[in-house]
Amino acid sequence: MPALPDAPDAVAVDATVLPGALAAAGLRAGDPLALCAVPGTGLGLAGAGRSWAVAAARPEAVVAGIDAALGPRWVWWSAAATAGPLVAGGVRPGRCWDVGAVHRLLHGDPHDDAASAWAAALHLPPPAPFAAGRPVRPGLTALDLDLGGDGLDRPEDPLREDGGLRARWVDGSALAPEPGGDPAPLLRRAARWAGLALHVAALQERAVADLPDRRVQRRGPALPLQTAWSESAAALLAVELEHDGLPVDRAAAEALVAAEAGPRPRGAAEEAALRAGRDRAVTDLLPAGAGVPDLRNPAQVLAALRGLGLDLPDTRAWRLERFRDAHPAVAALLTWRKAERIATTYGYAWLDRHVGVDGRLRGAWGAADAAAGRMTAQAGLHNMPAELRPGVAAEPGHVLVRADLGQVEPRVLAAVSQDPALAAATLDDDLYTPVAAALGCDRPTAKIAVLAAMYGQTSGTAGQALRRMDAAYPRALAFLRSAEAAGQEGRDLRTAGGRLLRLADAAAAGGEAHGRGRFARNAVVQGAAAELFKAWAATVRAGLGAADAREGGTGRIVLCLHDELLVHVPAERAGSTVELLHAALAATAARWAAGSGVRFVADVAVVRRWSEAK
Repeated sequence: MPALPDAPDAVAVDATVLPGALAAAGLRAGDPLALCAVPGTGLGLAGAGRSWAVAAARPEAVVAGIDAALGPRWVWWSAAATAGPLVAGGVRPGRCWDVGAVHRLLHGDPHDDAASAWAAALHLPPPAPFAAGRPVRPGLTALDLDLGGDGLDRPEDPLREDGGLRARWVDGSALAPEPGGDPAPLLRRAARWAGLALHVAALQERAVADLPDRRVQRRGPALPLQTAWSESAAALLAVELEHDGLPVDRAAAEALVAAEAGPRPRGAAEEAALRAGRDRAVTDLLPAGAGVPDLRNPAQVLAALRGLGLDLPDTRAWRLERFRDAHPAVAALLTWRKAERIATTYGYAWLDRHVGVDGRLRGAWGAADAAAGRMTAQAGLHNMPAELRPGVAAEPGHVLVRADLGQVEPRVLAAVSQDPALAAATLDDDLYTPVAAALGCDRPTAKIAVLAAMYGQTSGTAGQALRRMDAAYPRALAFLRSAEAAGQEGRDLRTAGGRLLRLADAAAAGGEAHGRGRFARNAVVQGAAAELFKAWAATVRAGLGAADAREGGTGRIVLCLHDELLVHVPAERAGSTVELLHAALAATAARWAAGSGVRFVADVAVVRRWSEAK
């Protein structure tokens, strides 16, 4: 087991003198300061070679004071566990290092719990799985709960005999206050837990520093380190997004649902009648005597369509669109599908379940998916039908500022492949116009060619256009083919910002080589685009916080949808927020794609309702 640094005894400090004590210890703006808060009791801190145990009924107020006075880079095991209570208490921490988020970046691990991050940082074997039949908290994996080795007789020691973390520390039970208990030992444990997070963060920072910086020019800190910061900020933003929610005009949203799926049913019988009525709008158009298909059964629907003389291999919507005018039943079926989706997935029950009394739609957010690292959201936040977008509306006295990165993946491809010809094409507002000129084709064909290159499509019109792409943009195509070959051969890759794509594991599990190749070809672009997006979002978040202090009111990012930001701000700050979004993108791109010559653009609009943006 690697040697661990000495764990200094936590000094008990009064909260009122804590900022001064931290400054006296040498803590400066941007220095790491690890935090473990115990709601209602206090907090443990570790940094500058020392640790502190602080009793405080409102730990969030202490954190806010330190943040304002010293501006450290907060270190925690996970934003979800540590920052959640802070955000709920009205605190918006500044800079941070999220151990779980950086662990995902470095190791491509779908698990970001403390046990997994600790083991990886100290080069210990991955934690063993839970014993059969023992309880497991969702998201907490790979711990050995053998009671004989879990140290129940040593409550102050978070380390197992084999060097791993003890389960009761990882699941939080070692840090749970006891009614009427002495808080001092608990706060010392919190300081110890913060110290371990600080140790892992230092090891992670060294590992990040060893990753290559593939930019044309180095501007500012190395790109992998910047990515670790922005991934950490994204994890904090995910907590804030869940807390703040998306503003919804509840009355308008219900009217939109009613227009698509009918009035709110007053019981199961009425719901069944509405459902039958929606079905009849389609089945009544089918020939008599052919039988009534179950519209929720794709095989029966396909058979009914073939009975109309339509030669279809399946019932996918994009395929049916080509036959919309061939028979009235096809158009009716497409309309039915939209209504059915809203009635069953985004209907009244969805509104009742996810929209609070304050008119905010809330769902859990994730800073990075298990593939290329895109942000994720639950409660339909990432899949809301376009028909319901008019229901997303700014609150009185506020506006929504919507910003969408334009053609971001082709521009990212130009930057990460360092293809000078493709980089030159990004100087145009519409990248596909100069690409079309270079390929000697029309714009739609040029767009197909670029997308086909990134997604690995080689047949039909795409295949013909790709052959022209080879001649016009050889470095971009070589970059993509190299990634595809690595995927097929089962070789791990890293994105531009350093995220590990674990292709060797997929190969060992017997994954199909062609599928791995296509995934890798797209993931090196999509993953890098996700990193750029999150760096932009983090810069916008910081700018909104500065504007709050300077101009008053609260500006919040309320939605991150792939390449799109939705910001909710006081109406008088609309103009400055538009400027912020553009300036933040320029600053982010200048660091992220330094020297590449690639231009990134965003379409920014001030609206009252989300649907007005396009």
